[in-house]
Amino acid sequence: MHHRRRGPSSHRRSTAHIDACVQEENDFMLRRFLRARDHNISKASAMFLKYLAWKRAAKPRGSITEADVRGELVQDKLYVQGFDKTGRPMIYLFGNRHFAAKRDLEEFKRYVVYILDNTCTKLPAGQEKFASVVDLKGWGYANCDIRAKLAALEIMQNYYPERLGRVFLIHVPYVFMAAWKMVYPFIDDNTKKKFVFVADKDLDSTLRDAIDVSQLPEQYGGKLRLEGYKSSSTCN
Repeated sequence: MHHRRRGPSSHRRSTAHIDACVQEENDFMLRRFLRARDHNISKASAMFLKYLAWKRAAKPRGSITEADVRGELVQDKLYVQGFDKTGRPMIYLFGNRHFAAKRDLEEFKRYVVYILDNTCTKLPAGQEKFASVVDLKGWGYANCDIRAKLAALEIMQNYYPERLGRVFLIHVPYVFMAAWKMVYPFIDDNTKKKFVFVADKDLDSTLRDAIDVSQLPEQYGGKLRLEGYKSSSTCN
């Protein structure tokens, strides 16, 4: 028997009697939760109610401010600038600037939310996803932080479903693969497909195929100058 796909209105009705905050969320968000659970209303509703509870706890004042994540921002390890050729905002992350011994896990979680919320504000009309380049040049054991990786993964998969479009991992050192093997089992199957390991010999062509030279950072042969992270108004 084929189950007819039901849309956001069915999803909304199935959860509104449990949490009135459902009415505050738009249909685009509800659709993302439905897609994340293959349009299974029961599973999507459970996921969405978990999101609402998390949102109240994670953002009690409605948003994360720069003051809440200052310790992370000063490290200049991440930039949200430019767009790929499909209009997705780009996140550039430099893994060798993150140090496990120096991070506070709760602040790091707030930082992930802060970045994702601010990236959402850059989404053009009709676009729901962002893309990322993770540069692991110079990455070593001091930068290895499994707890932080798992925390970021949990936040993105459970509370920002269907936001991630593509991740290019570049300049990947051999030692990184041991950490990757520990994290990989926790990545859902749909998300696994979005990670692309780029060989050094293919770096230029891969990035230029995905990102126009005007939107590509200077260090990768483009014309975009990366600047310190600047916040904008928050969205979910």
